[in-house]
Order: sequence, then structure tokens, then C-alpha cells
Amino acid sequence: MMIGYTVPEIRRLLAALIVRLYQPEHHIWWWSHWRRKRQHQARLSHYKRRGYPLN
Repeated sequence: MMIGYTVPEIRRLLAALIVRLYQPEHHIWWWSHWRRKRQHQARLSHYKRRGYPLN
């Protein structure tokens, strides 16, 4: 599960895909996928710590 694309993430993706200095395109997309997955995990962890239901 992942969070959706946020405005900062879209901005970062566009900048990375347009400039693309050292990274191939597949790496840029992989990094975005990894970040959004980790952000979802962090969100769940924070909710769990505060006692919110995780539904």
C-alpha cells in the first residue's frame, strides 16, 4: 500500500525526469515508489502510536 502522489512528489518527479543528470528513468520511478511506500508505513506507525484505528 502507498500514499497517493502529492504535489511535492509530482514536482520532484517532473524535475528529475526533465533534468535527468545521472539517473535512468526507471530508477527515478523506482525511487518515487519506494518513498511513497515508506511514507505510508510511517503514517501507519504514527497513527498506531497515537492510538488511532488503522482501518
